[in-house]
Amino acid sequence: MKRIIFVMAILIASTAMAQEQKKSNYYQDETILIWDNNKAPHSNGLEGEAYEATPYRLVNTTKAQLYVYNADPAKATGQAVVICPGGGYAKLSMDQEGYLMAQWLAKNGIAAFVLEYRLPNGHKEVPLEDTVEAIRIVRKKAKKFNIDPAKVGVMGFSAGGHLAASVSNIPPVEERPNFSILFYPVVIANHYTSHSGSFRNLLGKGFSQADADEFSMDKLASENTPPTILLLSDDDTTVPAAGAAMYYASLRYHGVRAAMYVFPEGKHGWGNYDKFSYQKEWQHLLLRWLKELK
Repeated sequence: MKRIIFVMAILIASTAMAQEQKKSNYYQDETILIWDNNKAPHSNGLEGEAYEATPYRLVNTTKAQLYVYNADPAKATGQAVVICPGGGYAKLSMDQEGYLMAQWLAKNGIAAFVLEYRLPNGHKEVPLEDTVEAIRIVRKKAKKFNIDPAKVGVMGFSAGGHLAASVSNIPPVEERPNFSILFYPVVIANHYTSHSGSFRNLLGKGFSQADADEFSMDKLASENTPPTILLLSDDDTTVPAAGAAMYYASLRYHGVRAAMYVFPEGKHGWGNYDKFSYQKEWQHLLLRWLKELK
């Protein structure tokens, strides 16, 4: 009897360890290393390994990698989304803006790739080059993941939304995503609609307004910006929805297909949390928008 109890205890402990390990790896189907500071075009100047400062808040990212979530084959649409979690360019929110969103997309037939991008640490080119390379890799591996390389989009939240908008406007057209999904994004660089901490972490302390304007998306939008949907909260005081509205206006001025939904409440950072009272609404709207993309 003692032996049986001992064996059961070992099995339970092993299962718990496996579950904890899976949790620490964000439940992905596989992981693709993009590069580290030594092999990337630029370094962010950080050293050591990434770690969670608090649960699911990843900091000190010194390598870029993709966490892969395969689409449900019974529902596969051929679409794929590279996900850029938010965190003010100081950390990555890997749960509600990472794996929870990826799992939901995959369940609905959309291959998802959560990007652990290298935080800029004042090196403005680093997150963008990680994201461009991530899109290249997803397109290159399209056959493996049963996706259409012409249906690879990007999704971003808050500062990750700024990154998603940046990759939609700055690189050569052929390296941009085919569509862009932005949740409460940091997109405008001015004193009343911006998030100064995000720009400080991206550009370094003491950045000028001219520096910030180079990354202000309303000034960069053009007819070559991909179709974009924006999902916002009216009571967001961290990154006011007015900034995204200005970006939307710029998109429409240039004839870009765009949609914008502003929910009455929710504040900032809700991502795919169940506690957000409009979760079902935004999910329905987003899936419909994705289905209607040409």
